[in-house]
Amino acid sequence: MTRSVPTYTPPVTLATFRRAAIMAGAVTGVAVVALVLVGYPLFGLFLVVGVALGALNMWLAVRSVTRFATTRPSKTRFSGSVLGRLAVITVIAVVLAWLVRPAGIAVFGGLALFQLLAIVSSMLPLIKEIRQK
Repeated sequence: MTRSVPTYTPPVTLATFRRAAIMAGAVTGVAVVALVLVGYPLFGLFLVVGVALGALNMWLAVRSVTRFATTRPSKTRFSGSVLGRLAVITVIAVVLAWLVRPAGIAVFGGLALFQLLAIVSSMLPLIKEIRQK
């Protein structure tokens, strides 16, 4: 019996990543301008670093999910890559927050901001589909 590859579209697609990255770029740009105007340029820099780390994480997640959907590696290997990626990003964020106090804490704000915008950008096509029904 031959096993066919399912026609499965992962929920985290490149279009979702692009939409999240564009939204994050716009919101981050406005936030950085505001932070610079009120005298906190380093907070703005580390906010950008956090958003960049969030974008990197999502881009790697898109690649990982697509690879998993097409090649079906073991779930243990897939889970290990997810945990490893999150561990590396967390360590980078913690080290930056610790080394560049207090402004480095904005890395976590950037990560949270990107995650929020990624969730919103993932929900937009779902909301559009629900409204069409």
